[in-house]
Amino acid sequence: MNCEDSLMSTITSEATTMKTNGQLAAGGGDGKFPKPVQSVNVLTQIKTTDIHSKKFMMEGSKSSDSWNISDENELDNHFPNRRFNLFVGTWNMQRCKVPPNIDDFILAGEQQSDVYVIGIQEAPSDIKNWQIRLQETLGPNHALAHSSSHGVLHISIFVKRHLIWHCSDFVECKITTRPISQIKTKGAIGISFRFFGSRFLFLNSHFHSGQTKTNERIEDYNKITQELKISSSGGSNGKSKHKSDIITRFDGVFWFGDLNFRISQPHQHLKDEIANSTYDISEMIKCDQLTCNMKRGKLFKDFSEAQITFLPTYKFAANSDSYDTSKKFRVPSYTDRILFRSRDPDTIDYLQYNSVPALRNSDHRPVYGIFSVKTKPNQLG
Repeated sequence: MNCEDSLMSTITSEATTMKTNGQLAAGGGDGKFPKPVQSVNVLTQIKTTDIHSKKFMMEGSKSSDSWNISDENELDNHFPNRRFNLFVGTWNMQRCKVPPNIDDFILAGEQQSDVYVIGIQEAPSDIKNWQIRLQETLGPNHALAHSSSHGVLHISIFVKRHLIWHCSDFVECKITTRPISQIKTKGAIGISFRFFGSRFLFLNSHFHSGQTKTNERIEDYNKITQELKISSSGGSNGKSKHKSDIITRFDGVFWFGDLNFRISQPHQHLKDEIANSTYDISEMIKCDQLTCNMKRGKLFKDFSEAQITFLPTYKFAANSDSYDTSKKFRVPSYTDRILFRSRDPDTIDYLQYNSVPALRNSDHRPVYGIFSVKTKPNQLG
């Protein structure tokens, strides 16, 4: 589905959603979070012919003639410094019901981002309701540009409406790392698209579970990089010939999800330190399986991660702030991560990286990152 077809589908579905719920956030032009109102006029459906000719007004466009401006001028008009804000979120939902309020997760930060990419693992059975909740939370300033499911993995991409015409060529790839499983619980969804003149790749993954299964998780990573079928030109080009392709073919890559790496420390020791407020994050990161194996060059070569300043996001007892109380004694760990890599070192700057303790619906806590990302104009002609 291309960007224009996706927008048509989104506008139609949102009109129904807005009427049904009666309360939606009203759009604001200053980029801050919109304020709730009792009612809102739904968007008029746009004719297909007008979409293709772009003969209509969109927020941020002075007139229909603005589409004749060069892409470089368009980029400078929207982003004078050629950087946009990107929100990336990940949450293993443990098949829970969609929460009635996810503001603490999606509305983190002082202002709304330009692009939202939200990946979930062990998704709820009612994925449509999840997407409705995302749309209600973001308000009418954003449109669902693309979404995809693979078993119980799901990814949603929302873009500010007046920017949606500058994203294109959505290409996806789905990879299963447990082919014998009837329900695809482990694997990845990869989606790439072009934003103005830069191409980005987003990978939502769920790796092998288990405290001692580090090698299996590394094998999951290798399988995904080997079987990824997305090219930087916007098409599917068969299996990668080289593992390094994934980090060299795109202007920016974001790899996130329940990567399932654990902290190699005794369960009770970590629980006691957290309970007594003597837990030292920097010391525990030294025992983090992902961090250690990245330093050894075993996986995620040339990827970076923002500094972790929050408590472990797994595993919690149901609907509580207590870490695992079951007989399995799972070690509190940073299983939920967001990694990134760019072709040029100044392309991606992280602004925030945090977890969301307030959402207790799952045995995982959501994790989000907010990034300032550099883009470039299209090469026209």
